[in-house]
Amino acid sequence: MTYLHRHIEDIVDKLFKTFKSVLVTGARQTGKSTLLETKYPYVKAISFDDTFMESQAKGNPDMFLSMSGTPLFLDEVQYVPSLFRYLKMHCDKNKVNGQYLLTGSQPFRLMDLASDSMAGRIAVVELATLSFREICQSEFKVPFIPTIEYIQSRKDAENPGNVWNVIHRGFYPEMQNPDLDWSMFYSSYVKTYLERDVRELSNVQDLTAFRNLMIACAARTGQMLNYSNIADEIGKDSTTVKKWISILEASGLIYILEPFANSVLKRAIKTPKLYFRDTGLAAYLTRWLTPESLANGAMSGSFFETFVISEILKSYSNRGIDYRYFVSYYRGKDKKKATRSGTEQFVESEIDFIIEQDGVLYPIEIKKDENPDANMTSAFQVLNDLPDKKRGIGAVICSCPAPGMLRENVFAIPWFYV
Repeated sequence: MTYLHRHIEDIVDKLFKTFKSVLVTGARQTGKSTLLETKYPYVKAISFDDTFMESQAKGNPDMFLSMSGTPLFLDEVQYVPSLFRYLKMHCDKNKVNGQYLLTGSQPFRLMDLASDSMAGRIAVVELATLSFREICQSEFKVPFIPTIEYIQSRKDAENPGNVWNVIHRGFYPEMQNPDLDWSMFYSSYVKTYLERDVRELSNVQDLTAFRNLMIACAARTGQMLNYSNIADEIGKDSTTVKKWISILEASGLIYILEPFANSVLKRAIKTPKLYFRDTGLAAYLTRWLTPESLANGAMSGSFFETFVISEILKSYSNRGIDYRYFVSYYRGKDKKKATRSGTEQFVESEIDFIIEQDGVLYPIEIKKDENPDANMTSAFQVLNDLPDKKRGIGAVICSCPAPGMLRENVFAIPWFYV
């Protein structure tokens, strides 16, 4: 299969020249090893999927690193977490940059290990599954922001047609091979994930129940996270569900979107939302077996929202930007509605996604509709009068064929512009 160049390649290369080590994290099979093997064919590679190499590194890590030399590529380093202490020592012995390339499939755990053991000596980047831009082999790398300048820079973006074929197929690099069976790939992926990553991260004995948790989470992609509700469904207590969901997040399969926080918004709901990272995997787990059934099914809106948010996040992570601290969503009872009795009551309003940059809030609504309506953005007004914040241009990301204006300061933006 032809290698699809990754937009983060230049970031990795720059970091490898300026740091002693680079750690590329991400979920299983996002293409971490392929990226580094393609980019650095001259670097000696050792994979800890090889149990012999794993035992050598664990048995005498100092000797293992001394004999291996540098530059060195260590693949699946999460299997030898004790190695980080010795990597620090070897980095300090040699003052040159570009000594070690590391990959691992447990992003959060590895980030903690790297920051604790190798602060100042290692750069950490996240490799997501392929973005739609990468699949189309686009050279456009600017992170998404709903401004007129961004929209103008995307004027050459072409509508590729049926978005549901893209959403259903998923974004793992191997899935871009049209001859690869969709169901077989995801079945093998889930089996490998359960037997390797889940047991590595936590001593989970009941893998059937954990698989049911994955299904329950996939069925709730784009929804607020309710631990008790999931616990009732899979027959486990809430404490276990919280622990297991943290495993899904730590291994890069789900993303927890935090609510927007501001002291002025007294009625804001503080519950986070859950999103699956890959729509193909979520479709497999929830048994939407064809693009057509997914497009016409009850979860189509949630899957479209999951897809768009995932693409926005990739546009940032592919430039080495940690997006976790400036994206959020809003839901609260700030909107007043008159009743027949003449009194007023508060009704819920929601903003699907908010990007904050330099004190400016960019509200985004996500709808699968081809003909968006300005009323879809009425909740944006909640952000109008916040102290120390300014509301920027808003947008409805949808299936419209071209960008347009819905009202002053609100654009309609096609999904393929993201």
